[in-house]
Amino acid sequence: MPLGNRLKELRASKGLNQQELGTLVGASRQTISLIERGDYNPSITLALRIAKIFGKTVDEVFYLIEEEEI
Repeated sequence: MPLGNRLKELRASKGLNQQELGTLVGASRQTISLIERGDYNPSITLALRIAKIFGKTVDEVFYLIEEEEI
């Protein structure tokens, strides 16, 4: 199952651009962009860092997309 996320929405709510979020979590702007588009699944460590920035749990930021939703 593909991984979906609320990253763009959460990032916008904090007023962060991709570069700023990347700096905060130790990732590149390109990595943040790929995650937002669903083209890259973050490591557990990166997912935890991202969730912590927004005060959320990992499953509040990332979720599985059911096959029939595709």
